[in-house]
This record gives sequence, C-alpha cells and structure tokens, in this order.
Amino acid sequence: MSTKFMLCKFFLISLITLGKRCASTENTRHCVEPKFGHRNCDEQDNAEPTMALVPYNGNNDVLSIFNKPERFFHFAGQDLKISQEWNKFGVAAVVWDAAVVLCEYLDAGNVKLDKKRVIELGAGSGLVGIVATLLGAQTTITDQERALPYLTETVNSNLPENYEGQFTVQALDWQGDLQLFPKPYDVILGADIIYIEETFPDLLRTIEHLSNEDTLVYISCRIRYTRDSNFLKMMSEVFDLKKIHLDRDRDITIYKGKKKTNCKY
Repeated sequence: MSTKFMLCKFFLISLITLGKRCASTENTRHCVEPKFGHRNCDEQDNAEPTMALVPYNGNNDVLSIFNKPERFFHFAGQDLKISQEWNKFGVAAVVWDAAVVLCEYLDAGNVKLDKKRVIELGAGSGLVGIVATLLGAQTTITDQERALPYLTETVNSNLPENYEGQFTVQALDWQGDLQLFPKPYDVILGADIIYIEETFPDLLRTIEHLSNEDTLVYISCRIRYTRDSNFLKMMSEVFDLKKIHLDRDRDITIYKGKKKTNCKY
C-alpha cells in the first residue's frame, strides 16, 4: 500500500527533519551537489537526525516548496514539469527530496536501466518512474488506485509520444492481490516509502514478491524516526542491503538490496 495517502489524514502537524535545504532552484540543473562520487558509505555519520514539530503553514520555509503549483527539473536530457497539488491530494502530489536524489543518482549512470524491467512503488508524482523511462527502462509506475488520475496525468505530460508503450501506470495496493504482477522485475525503485510502520510488513511482502535473486532494489529515504530503521532491519533479513549514497545536504540515503540466495520466500 502506498504510504503517501495514508499520511494525508494527519499531516496538518508534520514531523520533519530539519537540515540544510537545497539552495538552488529547480530551474538549475538538478538542484544537486556538483558531482556524485562513489562515496564510502561506511564512513557516514551515525548520529540521529535533528527533529522538530512543524505545524503545517504554507508560508513555512521548509514546507513552502510544496505549495508551488509546479516544479521544474532537467533529467536524461529532458526538461520536466511536475505539477504539485498539495491542497487536493496532500503528500502524494508533491515532489520529495528522496525522489529528486534518486533521480540524480539514476541520471548519473549509476544503475543500468536500458531495456530493463523496472517498477516504481508508491510513485506519488511519478518523477522517479519518468526518469527511469527516459533512461531506457520498460517501466511500471505504481501507486494506490485513487492516486492514479494525478499520477497518470503527470507521467503522460512529461513523456514524449515516442515513449508510448515503454511505460504503464498501474494501481498496486501493498495489501492487495500481488498476482497481478506475476513476473519478477530487474529493478525495483522506491523514494520515501518507508515512514509508516504499519505498512512495513506489506511493503516487504510486496518487494519480495516482485523480486528474485537477480533483482536490484533501490530505496531512497530520509530516516525521520528510529522506527523507520526497523524496516531496513526487516528487509536485511531477506535482502543483502547496503548504503550506496548519502546526500548530506538533504539528509537522504540510498540503499541497494539484493535478495539473499539462501533465503526461502
């Protein structure tokens, strides 16, 4: 099940990690650090993030970016315009830092996507799935059924006609019937999908179902609470999981997972 819509009900008061925000605008090249080197993530700080209660206020510096009706990016040689509809769909219809950082990582050529079968979970705005498609993947972009009108419009408006047939937008409920997705994927992508503890068992079940021992799983996230780390612990029982990238400015970490060969599932 997508976590984004579940969070809409109680996002009037949000617990947000406070840290450096990206200083440049989306009209610049990726709004990112200059280069993505292959960092040694074993050297990352283990300190807990600084947390603060932030009542929702559209004029708040941290949250005001979500009130922008549109955000602009440049990935895979294409200019992208992502509409944001916070007031209508809440957290499912804005672009989160975790998605941007994952797109930057993909666009830097760190993951082989050309002609790969790729699925994005909890897609929200669909930015990650859009970029994966532009980079040559055969992409399935998923979220809950009620998210599909916004997601479909956003995806279709950003992918040129010559990409028709290379992607699908499809409902996927993590608690639902996964037999609609019978074949494992080459790559599974997820950005900011592990912050509601009640969904963790269903999310892990979904990832297990969609993968085999050759599937690569990329999770981009900001660990907001100690309990968020519980999902990574759960996942590490089934997958070999390691940190592969840290964006310190935005406090986003990307994890890479591959199903353990001795794990029965």
